[in-house]
Amino acid sequence: MTKSLVIVESPSKAKTIQKYLGQGYTVLASGGHVCDLPQKTLGIDVEHGFEPEYEINPEKKETIRRLKSALKQNDVVYLATDPDREGEAISWHLKNCLEIPDGKNRIVFNEISKKAVNNAIENPRELDMNLVNSQQARRVLDRLVGYKISPILGKRIKKGSSAGRVQSAALEMVVNREREIRNFVPEEYWTINAFLSKEQNPKSKKDVFKCTFVDINGKKWKIHNQHDAEKIINATKGAKFTVDSAKRAVAKNRPAPPFTTSTLQQDASAKLSLTAPQTMQIAQQLYEGVEIAGEGATALVTYIRTDSVRISPEMQANALNYIKTHYGEKYAPEKPNFYKTKSDAQDAHEAIRPISLDRTPESLQNKINRNQYRLYKLIYERFLASQMVDAVYNTLNVHITADDNPVLNGAKLGYKVTGRALVFDGFTKIYNNVPLEDKNDDDDDATEKTLPDMKEGDVMYLQDTKHEQKFTKPPQRYTDATLVKTMEENGIGRPSTYASIISVIAKRTYTEKDGKAIVPTPLGEAVCDFMVKNFPPIMDLKFTANMESELDKVEEGGVEWQAIIEKFYPELMTLVKRANSSGGKVHIASEESDVICEKCGARMVVRDGKNGKFLACPNYPACKNTKPYSEPGAAPSIEQEAVCPKCGKPVVKKKSKKGKTFYGCSGYPECDFVSWDLPAPYFCPECKEKGIESVMKMTKTKSGRKYTCTNKDCNHTEVFKDGGEQ
Repeated sequence: MTKSLVIVESPSKAKTIQKYLGQGYTVLASGGHVCDLPQKTLGIDVEHGFEPEYEINPEKKETIRRLKSALKQNDVVYLATDPDREGEAISWHLKNCLEIPDGKNRIVFNEISKKAVNNAIENPRELDMNLVNSQQARRVLDRLVGYKISPILGKRIKKGSSAGRVQSAALEMVVNREREIRNFVPEEYWTINAFLSKEQNPKSKKDVFKCTFVDINGKKWKIHNQHDAEKIINATKGAKFTVDSAKRAVAKNRPAPPFTTSTLQQDASAKLSLTAPQTMQIAQQLYEGVEIAGEGATALVTYIRTDSVRISPEMQANALNYIKTHYGEKYAPEKPNFYKTKSDAQDAHEAIRPISLDRTPESLQNKINRNQYRLYKLIYERFLASQMVDAVYNTLNVHITADDNPVLNGAKLGYKVTGRALVFDGFTKIYNNVPLEDKNDDDDDATEKTLPDMKEGDVMYLQDTKHEQKFTKPPQRYTDATLVKTMEENGIGRPSTYASIISVIAKRTYTEKDGKAIVPTPLGEAVCDFMVKNFPPIMDLKFTANMESELDKVEEGGVEWQAIIEKFYPELMTLVKRANSSGGKVHIASEESDVICEKCGARMVVRDGKNGKFLACPNYPACKNTKPYSEPGAAPSIEQEAVCPKCGKPVVKKKSKKGKTFYGCSGYPECDFVSWDLPAPYFCPECKEKGIESVMKMTKTKSGRKYTCTNKDCNHTEVFKDGGEQ
């Protein structure tokens, strides 16, 4: 019997595939990339075709040894890493490290199901070097940009600052949006609503409908001040209201396509409040396999890194049958729904969908964790809805004229109202197309609104009026959802990188979160400005998008990867040389707080430290006062309330050389108090009676806090409820 070794990236994926292949197959995991460029040197031979100088990751040497040993015990090896350029590169490195002969040993599948895996085993192929080279080109470009520019940022702005080929362009989007908001000048405007009814004395509130002022004598009219608003209100009150047009129509709302990586991240942010990195982490689990009681590791969705909305004919047929069986014939279209993939999409994989429609979200609710269930439900319902019929509405667009009032001097005031009534729910039976973040508070047209039957010439009766002052609003800050959408629209990044880009700029403290909103930090703005001034091509969105497009051509076999780098590198080095020789240290603006330094009276500023934000005196080094920082309006944490039991000054959280957390007095060096435990505000009273200064460890409880003596020979404990009650 032939023995086969199958190598994948992750243990969970290995476990799932092993279940489908059974005896005769050994499935092992590489743990991701086994090779990479060296950490401490450039690792690229710029004099000889930009050849990368890969080395085995030190932590993967044991993995390689284990895989080599397994290889000797098997007759055949299959490289089953993910079906994208990153997966292809991992397989290529594995082939080289394990000295696997050339041949058809690469297998790919879009879903981890028994049928798909066995079909892949029966149809192995050779490694696709176009995919490998596309990944290599990106890796080499990213290393050149980071390695050449980051040291300049560290020297001129802040130690540890870094630049990235794509992350810098994304950062500029966030910074530009913030400045657009900052510089926005609101403009006043007024809205006027008339509340009308078909009867002079309506029987109930349901018989009254709201319409909005839109024009005078058919010309669109904007109201900019209260005086003009009140003039129109006064003219409205004595006017006669007549319907001058009532247009009926049947409107159809088509279901959204099944998810791509980008739209999954957008919807998960809007509907589930998941960040892009969280979404990808959970989706990866659903793709690789989750533990289900009685079944073991089971994959639930297809491959999650895709820009295609394509669905296999087999799955479309399954969906139609499922819809007819579970929802009825009227919910299934006569022919399968097809969606157009964007022209610049690579279309290498299907859209993201469930592997089996018989595995409903409800059947998994108590078998997988909450976030896995929520995301699977979103993917399942979006896919199923995409294969259902349109929702159908009756719409009524009415224009009503207010005239016959001497105050108007013959002018006619125009009001409009739109009604929409659901006739057939179609796909909306299971899925709502409109993400919450896309809804507009001022837009009533998309909402369900039932109007009385009206026709041209009908007289309406005024019941009330309302005028309201409003101001134009600045554009909203980016969220994970809207930043991903904007990156995709501008060709910045690819499905496999959107989440990591957002993570990187946050990890570098170039951005931070205010609720869901992504906000640039002063450091992020400083880095962005420096990059725009000194490295304009890297910050230019069109340049970055064109570069991504060129790299895609490598994948298609249309361009040699070295040619792209040979064209880019000289320009990069010219800019690096210029940036190195001009200017001095860049000043980073500090955020002022409301806290006054008790030592010198200055307003303290917010600084970023190794352990997060803290308050510092702006007169440093003359004044070295620091304090813990808490977000404005936030309840102070237990750590922020901690004070030194020795002198009463705030306690600061620190890290030892070995990375262990300890607490020290903010009054150091005047006060040398330190503790491995978060201290209570006073020493243990029982130990103090014996002449021992023993720290009381402070911990949070459900109803308050607890102080426990750290002296092992003392059992003294004090418990406090919130509010100070002991």
